[in-house]
Amino acid sequence: MSATQYPQAERAMAQTHTVENQPPALEDYNAFLCDRAAQEMAARFGAGRHEQTLIDYGALTGSAAMIELGFQANAQKPELHTHDRYGHRVDEIRFHPAYHQLMQAALEHGLHSSPWTDPGPGAHVKRALQYYLHTQVEAAHGCPVTMTFAAMPTLRQNKAIADEWLPKVFAQAYDGRNVPYTEKQALTLGMAMTEKQGGSDVRANATVAYPLDTEGALKSYELVGHKYFVSAPMSDGFLVLAQAPEGLSCFLLPRWRPDGSKNPLQIQRLKNKMGNVANASSETELRGALAWLIGEPGRGVRTIIEMVALTRYDCMIGSSGGMRQATAQAVHHCRHRQAFGAALSEQPLMQNVLADLALESEAALAYTLRMAQALDNADDENEQRLIRIGTAIGKYWICKRTPQHAYEAMECIGGSGLMEDCIMPRLFRESPVNAIWEGSGNIQCLDVLRSMDKEPDALEAFMADVSLAVGAHPLFDDFLISLQEELEETDNLAYRARTLTEHLALAMQASLLLRGSNKVVADAFCQSRLKPGIALNYGNLPVGVDCAAIIDRAAPVFR
Repeated sequence: MSATQYPQAERAMAQTHTVENQPPALEDYNAFLCDRAAQEMAARFGAGRHEQTLIDYGALTGSAAMIELGFQANAQKPELHTHDRYGHRVDEIRFHPAYHQLMQAALEHGLHSSPWTDPGPGAHVKRALQYYLHTQVEAAHGCPVTMTFAAMPTLRQNKAIADEWLPKVFAQAYDGRNVPYTEKQALTLGMAMTEKQGGSDVRANATVAYPLDTEGALKSYELVGHKYFVSAPMSDGFLVLAQAPEGLSCFLLPRWRPDGSKNPLQIQRLKNKMGNVANASSETELRGALAWLIGEPGRGVRTIIEMVALTRYDCMIGSSGGMRQATAQAVHHCRHRQAFGAALSEQPLMQNVLADLALESEAALAYTLRMAQALDNADDENEQRLIRIGTAIGKYWICKRTPQHAYEAMECIGGSGLMEDCIMPRLFRESPVNAIWEGSGNIQCLDVLRSMDKEPDALEAFMADVSLAVGAHPLFDDFLISLQEELEETDNLAYRARTLTEHLALAMQASLLLRGSNKVVADAFCQSRLKPGIALNYGNLPVGVDCAAIIDRAAPVFR
C-alpha cells in the first residue's frame, strides 16, 4: 500500500520531532563581563585602568565570528612544502586562513609585546587577562605568540640584535609570509632547544656552532646538527642552543639570511600531534645555518632562562583559560538542560561537580594573575624571587590539573560533549600540552628543589606571600603548619618533590582566595583542598558548601 492511503502518516513523516531541551550556543557574549572572577581580579591585581580594553577584548573573543575561527583553524593540520614548484628549498608551512586571522588578532592587540611597549601599572596583568580570553577561543596558535613575547629578555642581551630585531618583534602587526626578515615590518620568533638524545637535558645537546671570522657586535657562527622539536618553525627567527668551543651557548638563528638567501635550517617533517593541531611543530636539521651569538659563550642556559620562565608562565595562562572555557561550557549546558524533572545545574550531585570545576578554575586564575602582578613589580627583589620559584610551582600544578578538569567538564555535557562540532574534544586534546611542554612535571619539581637549595630567599618570599592569609581560616592555618614541617624535613626531598610542590601550590591558591573578596569560594576551596585525605576526583565537595552560589558566580551570563 502507498503512503498516500494514510494521509496522517504522510503528514507525520514531514516532521518527526521537535528539537527541544537543548542549550543555545555559547556565543555572542562578552567573555570578560561574563566572568565575575576575572573582573574582580583585574581590579585587585592592578589592571583596573585597563578595564575598557578588557571589556572590548571580551566582546571580541566571545563573538560568534571569532569562535568560528577557532573551529576553522583546527579543521585541517598545517602542511609542509619543502620546495617550490621550481625545485627551490623554501620550507614553507601552509595554514588554514583562519589561523592567520587569529594570529593577526593576537598580534594587533599586542598579546606578544604590550607589557614591553606599554609598561606601567597592571601591564602584565592586563596582557595576561587578554591572553586568558584569547586562548579560550583557540589555544594552539598561542605558541608563536608566547615565544615572541618571551624572547625579549634574551634578545636584549645583545644590543646590536636588539636594536635591529626588537622594533619589528614589538610591532603590533602580523606578516605571515615566508620571506626574509629584512623585507618585513613585523616578526615572530620560535625556539629550538630539544634534541633526540637529550630531551629536557639540554646540556646533552650535540649541535655544534662553528665560529666564523667576524668583527663587531654580531658574532657569527654556522650551526650543524639537528633539533627534534622546533616550536613554531614558521617563525622569522629562532633562539637556539648549540655547542660553541666554550660550551653550550645561545644563538639567534634567522629563517632567511640577511642577503635574502635561504638559511639551511631544513624542516624534515611536521610533528603529528594529538592536540595543538592548528600550530606547527617540527623536526629540523641545521646544515651550516647562520646564527648570531647572544650572551656569553658557554652560558647558553643562563642566557635563555628568562625566556623559558616566561613561556612557562604563559603555560599557566593558557591552562587557566582552558579551565575557564571548560567550566563555562559545562555550567552553560547544565543551566539549560533539563533531566529528571529539573535543570541539571539544580541537581545536588551535578552541583557538586560544577562548583568543584569552578573552584579549580578561579584558583588557577588567581595564582596566574599573582605571577603577572609580580612581573609588573619586578623591580622589587622579593617579587623577583617570588617569580623564580612561583612560576615553576604554578606551572606544575595548574597545567597538571587541566586534563582531568577538561574531562570532567566534558562528562557534564554528556555524549554531545564528545562530538567534534563541540569545543570540548579540542579542549581535552589541548589539555596535556602545557603540562608536558616547556618542562614537564618532574622538571618543574626539580626546579623548585634547585631554587630552594640555591636561592633560599625565593622560598622565603613565596612563603611570606602565602602567610599573608594567616588567621583567615583554621584549615589554612593548620595546612601551613604542616607545610612548614614538610619543608624542614630534608630526607628524600627528590622523591617527595611532587607532593611538596603540590602543597606549595595549594597553599598559595588558598591564600590568594582567602585574601580575595568572595568568602564562599575561599571557604569551599579550603574545605575541599586542605583537609587531610581529600578525594582526588572532582565532585567530592563536603556537605555545607554553597554550590549554587559558586555556580552562579561562574555562569557565563551578562551581569
